Amino acid sequence: MDDDVPALLQDTAPRAGGRVLARVREAAGSQHGKLGLALLLGSLAVGSSVGLMAVSGWLISRASEQPPVLYLMVAVTATRAFGIGRAVFRYAERLVSHDAVLRMLAELRVAVYRGLERVAPAGLRTTRRGDLLSRLVSDVDALQDYWLRWLLPAGTALAVGSGAVAFTGWMLPEAGAVLAVGLLLAGVGVPWLSGLCARRAERRLAPARSALAVRVADLLGGTAELTVAGALPDRRGQVRTADGVLTRIASRAAAATALGGGLSALICGLTVVGAAVFALPAVSDGRLAGVELAVVVLTPLAAFEAVTGLPLAVQYRQRVGRSAERVFEVLDAPVQVEEPAEPADAPASPFPLDVRGLSARYEGAERDALHSLDLTLDPGKRVAVVGPSGSGKTTLAQVLLRFLDAREGTYRLGGTEASALDGDTVRTFVGLCAQDAHVFDSSIRENLRLARPGATDAQLRDALAAARLLDWTLSLPDGLDTLVGEHGARLSGGQRQRLALARALLADFPVLVLDEPAEHLDLETADALTADLLAATEGRTTVLITHRLAGLDAVDEVLVLDGGRVVQQGPYAALAAQDGPFLRMLRREQEPMRVAAGRRETVSVRG
Repeated sequence: MDDDVPALLQDTAPRAGGRVLARVREAAGSQHGKLGLALLLGSLAVGSSVGLMAVSGWLISRASEQPPVLYLMVAVTATRAFGIGRAVFRYAERLVSHDAVLRMLAELRVAVYRGLERVAPAGLRTTRRGDLLSRLVSDVDALQDYWLRWLLPAGTALAVGSGAVAFTGWMLPEAGAVLAVGLLLAGVGVPWLSGLCARRAERRLAPARSALAVRVADLLGGTAELTVAGALPDRRGQVRTADGVLTRIASRAAAATALGGGLSALICGLTVVGAAVFALPAVSDGRLAGVELAVVVLTPLAAFEAVTGLPLAVQYRQRVGRSAERVFEVLDAPVQVEEPAEPADAPASPFPLDVRGLSARYEGAERDALHSLDLTLDPGKRVAVVGPSGSGKTTLAQVLLRFLDAREGTYRLGGTEASALDGDTVRTFVGLCAQDAHVFDSSIRENLRLARPGATDAQLRDALAAARLLDWTLSLPDGLDTLVGEHGARLSGGQRQRLALARALLADFPVLVLDEPAEHLDLETADALTADLLAATEGRTTVLITHRLAGLDAVDEVLVLDGGRVVQQGPYAALAAQDGPFLRMLRREQEPMRVAAGRRETVSVRG
C-alpha cells in the first residue's frame, strides 16, 4: 500500500453498512480524545438540565413549608450552578465537538481528493460530473452527522438516562423502573420504529440528490445547445421531475421524524403519570417525603431531553451510511496504475520511447481496449493514430501518459520501464493536449502560465504565435489580460483549442500527445486547426490522435487502429496507395468534398 494514502482509503474489500460506518469511525483518527471530551461535556450539559429540574422541584416544595432561609441555601446554590452549568457545558461541548469534527472533515476531504488522484482519469470514466460533485460535497459533508447527530447524542442519552434512572430508583424503586421503561421505549423502540419507516427514504435521499445535481449541471452547462435544439423545455421538465422526487423522499423522511417526535412526547407524558401513580401511595405510607414527590415526578421530564432527539439521530445514521457508501464507491474504485514502491531514477532522455506488444484493458471490461501494439518514437518523429470511435486511440494516450497500466507487453522511456517510474515523472516527459482541455475562468496569461509559471511575456507570445492565436490576442483591448470566461465561454471552439495547444507547447514536453484536438469543431475549422498544429509541432516528437485524415501527409507515420488492434501502419503515401482500411476512410472523408465540388461546377455551368 502507498504510505502516503490514509488507511481509511486502503480498504477495498466488499463491505456491509456496519463496515462502512466502522470506516467513518476510523476516520476520526487523532480526534478520538476530543470526541470523548465532547461526550463528557454533552452529558454534563444534559445532566445539568436534569439536576436543575430535580433541585428546582425540591426547592419549590420545600420553600412552600416556609423553613428558615439557611435551610434552602444549598438548593439555591445548586439551582444556580446547574443553570449556569447547563449553558457553559453546552457551549463547551459544541466548541469541542465541532472543532474535532471539522478537523476530521478537512482531513477526510483531503483524503478523498488524494484518492481521486489515484484513480483519475481512467477510473472515473463512468462517473458523471454532477454525481461526482454531489459525492464530493454533499456526501462528504454528511459524514460529520455521524458524530454530531448520532454517536454523541446516543452516548449522551445512554449516560444521562442511566444516571437519571439510578437517581430516581434510589429515591423510589418503582418510579425508577417506570422511568427506565419509558426511556427504553423512547430511546430504543421509537427510534427503531421511525428508522424503519424512514429507512427506504433515507437510502434514496443521497441518490435522489445526486440525480438532481446531474440534471441541473447538464441543464446549466448545455443551455445554449438545448435552446437551439428546442430541447430546453424537456430538460427543464426533467429537472422539475428530479426535484419532485427529492421533495417526496424528504417529505417521507420528515413524516418519520414527526412520528418519532409525537411518540416520544406521548411516552414522556405517560412516564410522568406512571411515576406519579407510584409516588403518591409512597408518600401516603411514608416511604417518600412529601417534598420529594416533585423530584420524582419532574425528573422524568428533564431526563427525556436526552432521548427525544434519538429518532432523528437514527435517521441521520441511515443517511450517513448511504452517503459513506457513495464516497467509498469512488475511493475504492480499482486503481488503474500501480505506483512502484521505490521508483527508478528518471532517464536523461525519454528516447527512444518504445512500445512492444502492448495490451491494455479497463477494469471490468471483457476485452482489451488495446491489443499487441508496437510503436517507436525517436526525437522529432511525428505519428498520427487514426481509426473509428472505440478503436483504442484515447486508450493509447492514457497508457503513454501512465493514466492506465499495460496488461501485457512493454513500454519503455529511454530504456527504463515506464511502470518502474513514478507517474508524475512519466508525465514530465510525455504531455497531453486533450480534446476537452480545461480552460479556467481567468485571463489568457494565467491560463498559459499553468504550463510554466515563470514564463515571460515574450515566451507567452511565442507559444500563442505557434498556435496561430497571437494576432487575435494582440487585437484585444486587454491583450494577454483578457478574461476568457468559465470553461473559455468567451472563446470560440477553435480559439479554445488553440489556447490549449499554446499551453501545451509552452510546457515544452519532449513528447506531446494531441488527443482529438479538432473534435467538436466544424470540418473547415478542424482541418485548419490540424494544419496549424502540425506546423507548430514540426521538429517536435508528436503523437496526433485524430479522426480526420486531412493534412496527415505531413507526419512520418500513420497507425490505423480498429478494435484495439493495429490494422495498418506506415507512411501516409504508402497507405493511401494501397487498398485497405486507411484508403476506405480517406475515400469516405473526401466523398462529401467531391459532391460539394460537383454541385459548385453544376451551378457554374448553369450560370
